[in-house]
Amino acid sequence: MSEHKRLISLDAFRGATIAAMILVNNPGSWSHIYPPLKHAQWHGWTFTDCIFPFFLFIVGVAMVFSFAKRSNENTNSYALYLHIIKRSAIILGLGLFLNGFPFWFDPNFSLATLRIPGVLQRIAICYLVVGFIVLNSKPMTQVYYATGFLLGYWLIVKLIPVPGFGAGVLDPKGNILWYLDSQLLQGHTWIYAPTPGFDPEGILSTIPAFSTVLFGALTGQWLRSERTPKEKTAWMFIAGSTMLLMGVILDIWLPINKNMWTSSYTIFMGGWALFCLSVFYWIIDVKGFSRWTTPLVIFGLNAIAIYVISELLAIVLGFIQWHADGDVIVTLHDYLYNWLLLFATPINASLLFAIAYVALMFGVVWLMWRKRVFIKF
Repeated sequence: MSEHKRLISLDAFRGATIAAMILVNNPGSWSHIYPPLKHAQWHGWTFTDCIFPFFLFIVGVAMVFSFAKRSNENTNSYALYLHIIKRSAIILGLGLFLNGFPFWFDPNFSLATLRIPGVLQRIAICYLVVGFIVLNSKPMTQVYYATGFLLGYWLIVKLIPVPGFGAGVLDPKGNILWYLDSQLLQGHTWIYAPTPGFDPEGILSTIPAFSTVLFGALTGQWLRSERTPKEKTAWMFIAGSTMLLMGVILDIWLPINKNMWTSSYTIFMGGWALFCLSVFYWIIDVKGFSRWTTPLVIFGLNAIAIYVISELLAIVLGFIQWHADGDVIVTLHDYLYNWLLLFATPINASLLFAIAYVALMFGVVWLMWRKRVFIKF
């Protein structure tokens, strides 16, 4: 592959992933959602549980191409390290900003209960750690790192006892992740978590997420190799299928669980990501059928920017409210959803709301694309 050729399939895959993330994050009603569009309650997985690991995987793939481009531009190691640190700090800051927005304009806001973990925070930490690993190690060493993170995390979950519960608890309350989050992040975890004190983007579960990004980085290095496109596609497909099988087998001993980001979940979702990217790569970059990907590429070129915009707008839609019919408080979000109820059943109206929201966000990124505005954090 040419050093300067952009991987359209990666942009399209990133765009599809971020569009899916916006879709599942913005239903008309959280009480009316088709099962594939919500997370598994605990063990198991749905379509929605694929989205975040896909994005982390893509971060790893893109990281390799970005570092290679900067190296070709004679960027020294110091500048690369500074770039990693700066980008991680900005993304981390954006995550904390989203968790607090609209701050003191919200009467319920308090620094004492501000959620510290989050989606962007996990991306930032993973980018920082894996970025340094990739810059300082060869692919085989990165395989060892990914394996070590998964095995080490498995042993921690299974063998370290939790006071009052013992070792190896895999229920929402009583597992080692819940214990550490509730002790070290007391009052600063997600209020909608499966149990109070737990956070799905918490401290310990970030360890296997490093492996998710490393899987992507290894894939990126494979795609940059001198092998033929056919070889690249075939071995990505084989590796993805093998990881899927491994994940299903490991599920016997450590269940696939997105909330805990279990080792089996990490491998299983890494398999799906590899499988999907191999299909995108073969169709788009190898066979050249790329015209249909334009909307996805437009989403993918400003992925984090549109995610932040979508989250801010969602908060605003819930924050703008007024009294109707006496003491009933109606938010702008509910008002728009109720309007859709005139035409559809609750669950279909909820889905239509989410689709309309994605379409609105596409309008935003399309304008950015037309103006050649590409925000790189």
